[in-house]
Amino acid sequence: MPVACSEQQDGIYYEQIIRHSSHWGAFSAEVENGRVTGVSPFEKDPYPAEILNAIPSALYHECRVAEPMVRKGWLENGPTGGGAGRGGEPFVPVSWDKALTLVAEELLRVKETYGNTAIFGGSYGWSSAGRFHHAKTQLQRFLNCHGGFTAQVHSYSIAAGLAILPHILGDIRGLRNITSWRSIAENSELFIAFGGVGTKNTQVEPGGAGQHSTSYWLHKLKDAGVEVVSVTPLRDDTPDFVGAQWLAPRPNTDVALMLGLAHTIYVEGLHNPDFLARYCVGFEKFHPYLTGATDGQPKSADWAAPITGIDADTIRGLARKMAAKRTMIGTSYSLQRGDHGEQTFWMTTTLAAMLGTDWSARRRIRFWLWQHAGSG
Repeated sequence: MPVACSEQQDGIYYEQIIRHSSHWGAFSAEVENGRVTGVSPFEKDPYPAEILNAIPSALYHECRVAEPMVRKGWLENGPTGGGAGRGGEPFVPVSWDKALTLVAEELLRVKETYGNTAIFGGSYGWSSAGRFHHAKTQLQRFLNCHGGFTAQVHSYSIAAGLAILPHILGDIRGLRNITSWRSIAENSELFIAFGGVGTKNTQVEPGGAGQHSTSYWLHKLKDAGVEVVSVTPLRDDTPDFVGAQWLAPRPNTDVALMLGLAHTIYVEGLHNPDFLARYCVGFEKFHPYLTGATDGQPKSADWAAPITGIDADTIRGLARKMAAKRTMIGTSYSLQRGDHGEQTFWMTTTLAAMLGTDWSARRRIRFWLWQHAGSG
């Protein structure tokens, strides 16, 4: 579609088609008389995000903040005396000049009184304004020109995972250089998706996407005969067309399930001791806990069943299948967003390492992290 310039004839704006992009993908905006009336997705996107259709109504919805607003008590009493009404006072509209003056004065006051470390550059940047106008990037570039600021550590999307993985893997390349969908389709026989593979999550990408490809690759997995097990409380965390086996553990019990799988693999001699000895450190400390030697409680499938709500025979059967097939373990970001959430990544890695790599037996496993996916 062409990009039309704004043009007025006889006082009437004619319809325009304007290319643009959002977190939900590229699209063409239909503009009439200066107002967006509809959108159509990028024509080369095979699976466009349905949420694009909400853009016209969202642009003009009454819940949008259309002008600068300042809390009444702070506006009247300033930073030193205006905190009492937080959470209860109305917000008052002010001009842009007034808002910019207030912000500038506050930045100067805080810097002079407390130093730049007291300024938090904390916009996460999920407003859908593309990459150049990415709110967090622009804010922090500006604050650097002002002398610096305090930033967040890690990302709230996967903070626990980012904190723990260097202690498990030595670095966080497991998050950056993940196994490709093509490799999974071509080299796996079984895909265990802890947290599922929710295509609704892949509608959203920072800065947008030209093509939404997850559904395409899930079809490729299906065509290649890769068996998928979706481990999540929600059935629709993995699309129906995949034909996945659905296991619905009680939320926040994924580690117990992984321990039950690991116990079966270990006691039945399905693990790979050579891989553990050559490439890993610490299994000699883990297996006494797994078998119950340290606390009197084996972390068996029978132990995991009442915790997870998944039948013990199902757990044992899946463990044997994982050992018999070339297996990929996927773990979603969502699993570490809970109490002791970092343990999910630790146990995922342990489970993968126990299976190791044995080409003669066609057993292979890798650690794969699934961005935004699932709610398990």
